[in-house]
Amino acid sequence: MTAVTGEAVMEFIGVSTGGSSIMRVFPEWARVLGLPTARLIGHDVPLDAAPDRYRALVAEIKDDPHRLGALVTTHKIAVYRAAADLFDEIDEFAALCGEISSISKHGGRLIGHAKDPITAGLSLEEFLAPDHFARTGGHVLCLGAGGAGTAIVWYLARRADAPERIVCTDVSADRLAGLRDVLTRGGLDDRTLAGHRVEGPADALLAELPPGSLVINATGLGKDRPGSPLSADAVFPAEALVWELNYRGELDFLRAACAQRERAGLTVVDGWRYFVHGWSQVVAEVFGVELTGPTVEELSRVAARVR
Repeated sequence: MTAVTGEAVMEFIGVSTGGSSIMRVFPEWARVLGLPTARLIGHDVPLDAAPDRYRALVAEIKDDPHRLGALVTTHKIAVYRAAADLFDEIDEFAALCGEISSISKHGGRLIGHAKDPITAGLSLEEFLAPDHFARTGGHVLCLGAGGAGTAIVWYLARRADAPERIVCTDVSADRLAGLRDVLTRGGLDDRTLAGHRVEGPADALLAELPPGSLVINATGLGKDRPGSPLSADAVFPAEALVWELNYRGELDFLRAACAQRERAGLTVVDGWRYFVHGWSQVVAEVFGVELTGPTVEELSRVAARVR
C-alpha cells in the first residue's frame, strides 16, 4: 500500500460534491484513522462531460505523488470508457462491468477498482435475512442498471439465497444489455433476470411483485436529478424491503415508501449505511489502512454526528 507521508490528497469525482456529507465527515474520519495530513478535494463534473475531462482528472492523479487516489460516484462508467488505458491495473469486477468506482496507487502503479459489489453486500446483509427469498418467495425490482444497480444484481445473483426473479429497469437499453452481459460473462445464470427499458414510472412492474419483495432505487433520481422512478400513486407490495440508495436530496422515492410503511408493513432503508460502507472501503484502499468491524462502527458513529 501507499505510505502516507507529507500532504496526502484524495479526490472525489461526482456531480455535486459540495453537498455530500463526506466533505464534513472526512476530516473526522482522518482523525480516527490516524491520517492527520489527509485532505479530500471534490470535483464537480456534469453528467454530459466530455471524455477529455475524465482523462485529465485521472492523469492528474497518476502524475501527482501527493494525490493518492479517488472515489468516483455517478461517473464510474464514463471514467472507465474515457481513461481505462491510463491505469496499470484494473480489478476483475471493474473490467467485467466496465466501470471504475475507486482509484488508488500501489507500489507506484495506478489501480482501478469496482468496489460496489463489496459495498452492496455489506449494506444488504444488514437488513436482508440470510433466508429471506427462500422464506418469503419475494422477487427483486432494481430500478436502475448503472454501476450501482449492476453491482447489486451481481451480488444478489451470487447469493446463496438468491431470488427466483430479478427485474431491472433503465432508460437505456444498452445499460440493460450490459447488465445481462456482465452476468453471463461472470458465469451466472441470467434466466432469472428480466430487463425492462422504461421511459416513465415503473408502477406496473412494482404491482406485479409478490409480498416480501426487495425494491431498490438505484437510478440517482432524488439526488443528482429531481424525481422518482415511481409515480406518486405507486403501491409497494406487503412486507416489502424498500432500499433507497440515496441519503440526501429530495428523496421522493424514500418519502413515498415511508408514507406506506405502517399500512403495508414495509422495511424502509435509506442510503446512509451504503454511504458509510462505500466511502470507508475506498478510504481504506487509498490510504492503506485496515478496516475492522469496530473501526467501521466508530466511523459510522463519527459520521452520524456530522450528518
